[in-house]
Formats: sequence, C-alpha cells, structure tokens
Amino acid sequence: MDNVFFPILTAMVFTPLLGAAILVFVDRENPTLQRWVTLLAMAAVFVFALIVYGGFDPTRTGMQYEEWAPWVPALGISYHLGVDGISLLLVALTAFLGPICVLACWRDIQEHVKEFLVCLLLLQTGMLGVFLALDLVLFYLFWEVMLIPMALLILVWGHPARRVYAAVKFFLYTMAGSVFMLVGILVLYFYQAKTTGTYSFDLMDFMALRLPFRLQLWLFAAFGIAFAIKVPMFPFHTWLPDAHTEAPTVGSVVLAAVLLKMGTYGFLRFNLSLFPEASIFFAPLMVVLALAGIVYGAFMCLVQKDLKRLIAYSSVSHLGFVMLGLFTFTLQGLQGSLIQMINHGLSTGALFLLVGMIYERRHTRMIADFGGLSTPVPRLAVFFMIATLASIGLPGLNGFVGEFLILLGTFKVKPLWAAVGATGVILAAWYMLWMVQRVFFGQVQSDENRLMADLVPREVALLVPVVACMVWIGVAPTPFLKKSEPAVGRVLARVQRVQHTAHLNSTWNPECLVSWYLADRK
Repeated sequence: MDNVFFPILTAMVFTPLLGAAILVFVDRENPTLQRWVTLLAMAAVFVFALIVYGGFDPTRTGMQYEEWAPWVPALGISYHLGVDGISLLLVALTAFLGPICVLACWRDIQEHVKEFLVCLLLLQTGMLGVFLALDLVLFYLFWEVMLIPMALLILVWGHPARRVYAAVKFFLYTMAGSVFMLVGILVLYFYQAKTTGTYSFDLMDFMALRLPFRLQLWLFAAFGIAFAIKVPMFPFHTWLPDAHTEAPTVGSVVLAAVLLKMGTYGFLRFNLSLFPEASIFFAPLMVVLALAGIVYGAFMCLVQKDLKRLIAYSSVSHLGFVMLGLFTFTLQGLQGSLIQMINHGLSTGALFLLVGMIYERRHTRMIADFGGLSTPVPRLAVFFMIATLASIGLPGLNGFVGEFLILLGTFKVKPLWAAVGATGVILAAWYMLWMVQRVFFGQVQSDENRLMADLVPREVALLVPVVACMVWIGVAPTPFLKKSEPAVGRVLARVQRVQHTAHLNSTWNPECLVSWYLADRK
C-alpha cells in the first residue's frame, strides 16, 4: 500500500457492497433515505479514488497500492488487487460516474427503489473489482458479479416493450463469452503447473510464462471472444442496441460509460500482455473488424429513428476506434485507445443522460416527434450540443485527443487503414449533427414540445462536472497521458520484443509467426 495506512483498494471495491447491505435494513417505505445511503456510498468511493489518483506515482514501474492475501492456498488462488496507469483512469471514471448516476435516478425511479439501488451498488463493486483484480479467479468473479445486476436493471426497470428480450440477449451473449474466458484461465493454470510446478492464478506469474505460439493462438481466441462480446466488436455487437434501447437511463449510462470498457481493458491488460505473439498474428483480423465496426456503426446511425438507438450504434463506431488503436502496437495508438475509453464514457454517458431527461418530459425518443427544442429548453440544447461536439471529436474537447492519437498511431503503421478509420470521424459529424438539427433546430413541431420544461438545478449540477472533464481533457490531456504512459509502454515493450525476435518487417506481417507455428507442430 502506498501513502495510506489502510487497504484503500479494498475499501473502494467493497464500500458499495457495504452500502447495499445497509440498504437491506432501511425501511422500504423510506426511498429518500435509501437514495441518501446509496449516494454516500458512491461518494465515499469517489473520495477513495481521488486519494489513489492523487498519490499515484507515474514514474514508478509495476503496480501500486497492491494488496495481497492468500485466499485458497491449496489451489493457488489469492486476493490480489493493484492499480497501474492503465486501470487508474478507468477506476477514476467509474468512481466519478457513481454519484452522478445516483443523482440522475433520484426522481426517475419510483418503483422498487431499494432493489434498483442495490443493483446499482453491486454493479459498482463488480466494475471496480474488474479493473483492480490481479488474480484471474478474482477477476473472473468480479466479471460475473456485474452480469446479474445489469440484466436485472434492464429486465425490471427497462422499457416495457422489449425489455425481457433485451435482458435475456445481454445475459446469454455475456455468459457465452465468459465460458470461453474461464476455459482459457484454466488452460493457463494447468500449463503453468505442468511446466513450472507452480499453482497460481496470479497475473504476474502468468506474465512470466513463455507460452508456445500455438497455445497463444488458442488462448488469445478464448479470451478475445469474451472481450470482443463485451466491447462489443463487429460482428458481436447485436446485443448492444437492444440493451441500450430498453435499459433505464442510468442503466444505459453505466453500460456505455464503464461496462463496455471492460472488454477493451481486457484486450489491453490480458491479450496483449499475455499473448504478444498471437496478438501480432491476429492484428490484421482485429484491425479489419475494428474498421468494419467504425464504418458499419456510422451508417447504422444514419438510418435510426430512435435517439437512444442512434447513440447506441455510435458506441459501436467509437469503440471500433479504440480497438484500432490497440492493434497498431504504437505508443500513440495504445495511449489514444486508453484515453478514448475515458472520452467515450464521458461524452456518450452525457448523451444518454440528456436523452433520458428528454424522455422524462416527452415520453418519446422518436426523432420525428421533436424539432425546435432549443427554443423551449435552451439549457438542455446547450449541454446536448457540447456532448455531441465532444463525441464527434471537435478540437478543444476530449474526443479529439483520443481519435487524433489513434489515427496518428495507425498512420505510422498503415496509412490506408488510417484513411479508412478517418471516414468514421466524417460520418460521425454527419449523423450526430443531423440528429441535433432535427431535434433542436427549426420550428417547434407541437404543443407538447413548446411546453417542455428546461433543465432544473439538480440536472444542471449533474452535467456540469461531466462537461468540465470534457473540456479539461480536450485542453490539457498531458496529465492524463503521463499517468498512463509507463504502464502502456510496458505492454508495448512486450509486443515489440516479440516483433524483434521474429524479425518482422512490419506489424502487419505475420509470416514469421506462421513459420513458428509450423515449426511448433513439427
């Protein structure tokens, strides 16, 4: 532990669980107290995250604030938490959005309030645990912990039309991917036991292994399927629009801002670090799928009639940029991907909050039902426009930093693919600004629109911190990049060592790795 005298990561992870336990004993007829208990738990997590962020030393190598204790020694399972520059930013994003989500649902959720807040707190524990766990069994448990609460949010509090379908689809997709990952974890464990005599699920022990190339291919696929579904990458994306459309507002915010990042985090933390040779081999395929997702998601946005569904498909496109940056194997690409995870969480999370506020007032999300909303709700229009501009990468806002670094890293490796990826930026400006034009400009189309109430102080208070972070990252991204650079550099160094060993002429040339595979079979 660094600079603190108590296990702060454990406190951060399990404070929401403690809040959920307290809620069990709160009178069901007192929803106000239930909300305050949840808000205090989320605020405490945010304070812990600020302490960790402020005390984090980016010049040090390895994990910081580590906590380790034997859990099941006979099987080599330990309780191991730690944070580095990769997980630090994602933990900060998760903790930052926690209180905002509670305030966002303060008036929105009126039925089964206690159960809703318990699900929200359990989700927070699961998400933080995923980003901090360094034992793969512990990681897998946290990965699964968030599955049921999120499915319940959609199933119980989602839109009545198709919430059962969306919840079941989300559950089945995620569970199917988790099975592949569990098999991969067990294969790693038994391979380590066979070759070294060590029984451990610790990530650091696995990183010390020299895995055969053929085994890396299978393990990359096992982990990669689970993470690709969670991202979601094209063509594993079909559960996402349904889940977003049917989920309550806060469910959509959590899903877009944090849960999807668990997939991209998994690729960066596990696939690139544990299976560098297989990562190089699969890089062309991953880039093609990423580019397909960028373009496909953008064109799907152009034909959407539902605001929420449009923003959901925009996530497919934007997260395609994240995957593109990861498999450039350049410092700019990897850092751009990491900062873009944060950027997407802020801008898309804000857009879902704003769509939810519109829905509360009009009880419709159909774009054709709006028009001229900037006249009755000018404050809402201003915040929506800022979030939109951040989403399309306007210089001076957060989205520009991530997309620029990703495209720069891609251009250094393959200019043609950078050009294809850049079309996603153009298409994003097209579908997002066209959406804003149809919803907020022109003539007011109906009396319902004309009588809409503008944002109240509570809603403004929710949005101001998010917008402030968008501007901060857009104007001064260096502090965030410095925090992550050493950790990203270590991942990149593992991949580059393989490239040099294989005498590859280019990141996109797996011929030497194919020869390794054939030699390994012999």
